[in-house]
Amino acid sequence: MTANCPETPARPPFDPELVPVLETLRAEAGETATVSAQTLEAARRRNAEGFSDIEPVDLTAGGAVRIEEFQAPGPAGAPEITLLVLRPVAESAPRPAIFHTHGGGMVMGNRMAGVDAFLPHVADGSAVVVSVEYRLAPEHPDPAPVEDCYAGLVWTAKNAATLGVDPERIMIGGSSAGGGLAAGTALLARDRGFPRLTHQILICPMLDDRLETHSSQMLDEEGVWDRNSNLFGWTALLGERRGGPDVTPYAAPARAEDLTGLPRTYIDTGSVETFRDETLTYARRLSEAGVSVDLHMWGGGFHGFDQVAGQAAVSRASVATREEFVRRALAG
Repeated sequence: MTANCPETPARPPFDPELVPVLETLRAEAGETATVSAQTLEAARRRNAEGFSDIEPVDLTAGGAVRIEEFQAPGPAGAPEITLLVLRPVAESAPRPAIFHTHGGGMVMGNRMAGVDAFLPHVADGSAVVVSVEYRLAPEHPDPAPVEDCYAGLVWTAKNAATLGVDPERIMIGGSSAGGGLAAGTALLARDRGFPRLTHQILICPMLDDRLETHSSQMLDEEGVWDRNSNLFGWTALLGERRGGPDVTPYAAPARAEDLTGLPRTYIDTGSVETFRDETLTYARRLSEAGVSVDLHMWGGGFHGFDQVAGQAAVSRASVATREEFVRRALAG
């Protein structure tokens, strides 16, 4: 399966400090560097195992964080969903919650994936994090993933007292497909009138199924999420509807005609990133709709660079900027 552009457009250079990491990723990914129907199972195993130079994360943060799991009702007629809950061990008044939607191109990942991005805010006692295990495509196409996320969000708000959460202070966040699902879930929460979200944290979000932008076509077998993997992920989610007129904004938030009434937004991307242009456009349109937006584009960054190359200067700057935004949001 290949993307619908015959030639690969020009791309900016990768940050020099990221190049050795990218080369390692390419070598370790092997056949799973491009995700397809043929490589999906291997890619899922590779995604679950992680890469050799990334240390496993202690989600207890040395004993400061309590790990729990809850079963919540799924969408009507669907199975229950599992929610991972990270709470500070120290008791205190109800805290803000960060509802987390994991990445994985709509086809990979689980509730543990990427949740460590918000772990520091639990460890310091500022927040409770709830991470949802949504059903994956292609076995469970749209609207299963976003409806699972919304069901988990509703359960979190309705069970705030049990979780030690302030129901008036819930934000949503995720990266990649999780960023797209966070944006889609925020649209659902707005349109269904519950719950009210204070912020959305959209990290290199997957927003647009149409694959018409320059950046959506500029990466071809680079060892990161390229145009071929992106086409597969969206097609797994949407099937024959991908790119056509019958895709809802909850599945592909870039299609939303009305972005008013959405929560304050943090949104970021790398400059060498498949999702770059849709991210920049979404940020602009949110601003035009009257939403307060903090937008950051990191020069030379590829998809997920801050997660896989944490010691690089651009990664440290990216993480520090995002964490500072979340700290201010939690304190507000």
